[in-house]
Amino acid sequence: MKKILFVTSEAHPFIKTGGLADVSGSLPKALAELSQDIKIIIPRYQDIKTFGDIHYRCSLRVDNRDVNILETQMPDSRVTVWLIDYPEFYHQPGNPYVDAQGNPWPNNAERFSLLCRIAVEVAMNRAHLNWKADVVHCNDWQSGLVPALLSLEYDRPASVFTIHNMAYQGLFPTSVLTSLNLPGQLWHPEGLEFHNMLSFIKGGLVYADRITTVSPTYALEIQTAAYGYGLEGLLIHRNEYLGGIINGIDLDQWNPETDAYIAHHYSRASLGDKQHNKAELQRRMALPVDNNIPVLGLIGRLVEQKGIDLIIACLPELLAMPVQFVLLGNGDKSFEQRLQNLTHVYPTKIAVSIGYDEGLAHLIEGGADMFLMPSRFEPCGLNQMYSQRYGTIPIVRKTGGLADTVVDSTPETIANHTATGIIFNDANASALMEAIKRALLLYNLGDVWADIQKNAMAADFSWQQSAKQYIELYQNIQR
Repeated sequence: MKKILFVTSEAHPFIKTGGLADVSGSLPKALAELSQDIKIIIPRYQDIKTFGDIHYRCSLRVDNRDVNILETQMPDSRVTVWLIDYPEFYHQPGNPYVDAQGNPWPNNAERFSLLCRIAVEVAMNRAHLNWKADVVHCNDWQSGLVPALLSLEYDRPASVFTIHNMAYQGLFPTSVLTSLNLPGQLWHPEGLEFHNMLSFIKGGLVYADRITTVSPTYALEIQTAAYGYGLEGLLIHRNEYLGGIINGIDLDQWNPETDAYIAHHYSRASLGDKQHNKAELQRRMALPVDNNIPVLGLIGRLVEQKGIDLIIACLPELLAMPVQFVLLGNGDKSFEQRLQNLTHVYPTKIAVSIGYDEGLAHLIEGGADMFLMPSRFEPCGLNQMYSQRYGTIPIVRKTGGLADTVVDSTPETIANHTATGIIFNDANASALMEAIKRALLLYNLGDVWADIQKNAMAADFSWQQSAKQYIELYQNIQR
């Protein structure tokens, strides 16, 4: 059994902006079920949701700041969650990273530096909690200073740094160095300095004992200029310590047989009942209720990374066909506006909900026939796995975790019953459109389509497999 401190800036169901929260909510639970002693540490944001009792554990003085640590439990789990209570930094309303206009909070460097400092004190058993970590598992740039700071400690725990998305690096001007009071020996080009800026992510990439990312394909991609964001050389240098472990999904939360958010439960054996969710989705989104019209769904951030511009370029041709398109998401305001404009032009064909709604997300997975994920890059992706679980066929670009979790529908894979989706190669609108047309052709071959749906629903995306790989990683770290 290992004592693992899991450091993250978000975790479902406490607070969520994206896939990091899903991983941080699910992986620790899976590790606990495999008899690991795991604690999550996360800031206590103003909008954090809490469940059950919260109690005070201790106070720490770090960088002339008095910080409280509160304790609660992950719902339906033995996982302890420690909340860093420092209202001056964490009691802004809304998103953990940006304000209502989408601008980063001006003191983000200080806010997440404090997360890292407290995590180190806890890991080293200097927080009056009578618990010392064997492994500190850090996630994304917000926790990147932890391996760097631990590197200066005697008899320290092992450190693992997981990259969920290389595009977000935690870059700050050198003017923040004074307020962060970082040890001087970390500030050099082989350390935290990146083109005369402070890079939080480099703290993890340079100093962690092991680097993981969330799919084997993405682990290879980030060692290239196209995906490495200027850090590909460092990743190539640390190649022997870098690997990819595909994320799992929460099979209890995403289960068409028990999902409280969908109108009608169904399984592989009762696939015909999926149509009741399609009808409910069409009603909820004010589209004509018609089981014969294929519904394409999308849930995600409206940014170029996700290929939303490719979808918008396809929509005039697509919506000339007998299809409907349902979208849930937010992001770039110009994309939001263009999509909303299209709902006025095609009111019976396209429905858009700006924002995030967990219930609607589940209903789209349960009710749509196909799911679009034409990402330019996708470290792992979760929605393509949720979609397969619900028999909603993903149409994805061959990149990152999408390439690792979807089996393209070719004559061969259809014949041997392994096909689970549609894959295309090039990040352009015409390639996406060809993939959609291929999906629509298969949709009209009723028995073939049902077979692909059943293959998809049989895929194993449980966290158990991934958690076992992480445990093996923790056990094999040599320092």
